[in-house]
Amino acid sequence: MDAMTAAIDELMDFDDVIAAFHPVMGMEVHVELGTATKMFCGCPTTFGGDPNSQVCPACLGLPGALPVANAQAVESAVRIGLALNCSIRESSVFARKNYFYPDQPKNYQISQYDEPIAYDGHLDVVLGDGTTWRVEIERAHMEEDTGKSLHIGGATGRIHGASHSLLDYNRAGVPLVEIVTRPIEGAGERAPEVARAYVTALRDLLKSLDVSDVRMDQGSMRCDVNLSLMAKDASEFGTRTETKNVNSLKSVETAVRFEMQRQAAVLVAGGEIVQETRHFHEADGTTSAGRRKETAEDYRYFPEPDLPPVVADPQWVDSLRGTLPELPWIRRARIQEQWGVSDEVMRDLVNVGAVDLIIATAEAGASPDAARSWWVSFLAQQANVREVELDNLSIAPEEVAEIIGMVDEGKLTTKLAQQVAVAVLDGEGAPAQIVADRGLEVVRDDSALQKAVDEALAANPDIADKIRGGKVQAAGKIVGDVMKATRGQADPARVKELVLEACR
Repeated sequence: MDAMTAAIDELMDFDDVIAAFHPVMGMEVHVELGTATKMFCGCPTTFGGDPNSQVCPACLGLPGALPVANAQAVESAVRIGLALNCSIRESSVFARKNYFYPDQPKNYQISQYDEPIAYDGHLDVVLGDGTTWRVEIERAHMEEDTGKSLHIGGATGRIHGASHSLLDYNRAGVPLVEIVTRPIEGAGERAPEVARAYVTALRDLLKSLDVSDVRMDQGSMRCDVNLSLMAKDASEFGTRTETKNVNSLKSVETAVRFEMQRQAAVLVAGGEIVQETRHFHEADGTTSAGRRKETAEDYRYFPEPDLPPVVADPQWVDSLRGTLPELPWIRRARIQEQWGVSDEVMRDLVNVGAVDLIIATAEAGASPDAARSWWVSFLAQQANVREVELDNLSIAPEEVAEIIGMVDEGKLTTKLAQQVAVAVLDGEGAPAQIVADRGLEVVRDDSALQKAVDEALAANPDIADKIRGGKVQAAGKIVGDVMKATRGQADPARVKELVLEACR
């Protein structure tokens, strides 16, 4: 194996990368807007519809079909721009971005190029140690999404190795806002952390605006990670790669770190970085080559002749500014003061993605302490087991609050409540229905509990004698047997009371 091949196959140690190079990042985040209909037609945008059931002549690009801009999508784009501290262009235009791809039915994408609706903004993000990093926003522009290619017959779901491909155009034409940063320099060894923190903060912001469900697992928020390395003595950026459609916060961090180590190995071995798109592989955190990356000139942008300019009247923009909600980080600071938790505890809650979930659970009726305990312990464990982000668990804060309420009322023990939560996560229904269907409610009938206690004591006469002799801790064995006999539906505290009474 020659040195060049070895360098590609073997990643450079991360510390050695930092010693030799400056990483330069650029993030492009595509956000599907939560509108009822598509960007330029009236087709529904519902996720998960039967393939090609949500299409019409306009989004399929059939001759004679004319686009009409979605007013709600325009409003959402302006609100996003305002929240990102951007300037809003009074008159912005759509353009045709020309390229051939099987899932692009018109062979061009309606987007914005030199006159985006929002530009020159920034987003301040908080890193794990509490320091703030400002990410400069170059632009946030409107466009339409493409369809989806389904590659059949291969082992990876990608085109390589597939026997054939199918096309689903349901997603074609769904409204998008693409948010593009300026080059992020100077992060050094913290570059992967900065990338993740930025996407996390952006996702939280968009969620608070209620413009998208920002479900990265469903593709409604997707991140393209641009990365290049610049030698410590260089004055110009290196050649960049663009890792496409990274779909989780953890993967954003992993993709940046991997590309830094991969590119460094190539450069140190005397190779050259190819300007290309790359695929990210969730299974092992690696990237692989896609296609050579075009430049803006390759797309032959020109103004979309079938759409007039989008006019954003300053008074209208000011009225939208007044609709912006309390920003997530301001809300968290207020909540932190109300809860009386330290900066360190709050950072930990933010880092695991639990803060907004805890807040929503408390707002639904649970105590903040109980909500925090559930999300950062049991539910965080469930997220880890199921290999999903915490806020992608299939349980709503309102459902968690309902389960906590049942525990507070004495209807469920903690163990029973956890069984109910798992059933909700598994899609068995709402908490109350699961409790009813499974008969999980705590046994309150003292006569039934007394019978179980008497049977357990009779089966363990030596334990009963110890309890009568004053060894109260020995009651734990009897309580455990009663809990087992009642399938965990007894109140352990009440069972212990009955055991001690029976042994007096």
